[in-house]
Amino acid sequence: MSPDIHAEKRALRAELRERRRTMTVTEREHATEQFGERLRELVAATGARSLSAYLSSTDEPNVRPFLNWAHEQGIRVLLPITRDDGLLDWAVGDGESEREGLFGLPEVVGEVLSPFAIDEVDLILVPAASVDASGMRLGWGRGYFDKTLGSMERRPPAYAVVFDSEFVDVVPSEPHDQPVDGVVTPSAVRAL
Repeated sequence: MSPDIHAEKRALRAELRERRRTMTVTEREHATEQFGERLRELVAATGARSLSAYLSSTDEPNVRPFLNWAHEQGIRVLLPITRDDGLLDWAVGDGESEREGLFGLPEVVGEVLSPFAIDEVDLILVPAASVDASGMRLGWGRGYFDKTLGSMERRPPAYAVVFDSEFVDVVPSEPHDQPVDGVVTPSAVRAL
């Protein structure tokens, strides 16, 4: 990683974290409602009967009500379990059971499936710090989702979930960074 790109990414991530932390409770609640609506629209548009997602942490867009809805609809939801080697295992989410995983992130409790379990889903939802108009995703710097997306032979549509202000013209990127096929914000679902 070039020192300039590394510093630019680090500064942008810090700015975005701070922006997320200063959102009011009312802004967060409204965004959560809107995210749920947009994500349900995306599932309807894609016809997804299985998807992979993530358990949102405090500063991330809250997708938990959507995950509960998906579970109630009988949609199979795979959630990541972080491994020390940089790969993600997966487990089927039940909408209830979780624990603190590696790096203090919330993780599902359940039967651990291999990294290849994601190959069977119809739709992938990934967290992001920011996404640009070309689909380039700026993650949080650990590379788990870049490795996952980059290793898939047949990849279903992958959508990043970010707040409206985090969908931008350009994000700094490097050759190992993986683009997404679309972005979900509180105001819209955009294929890129």
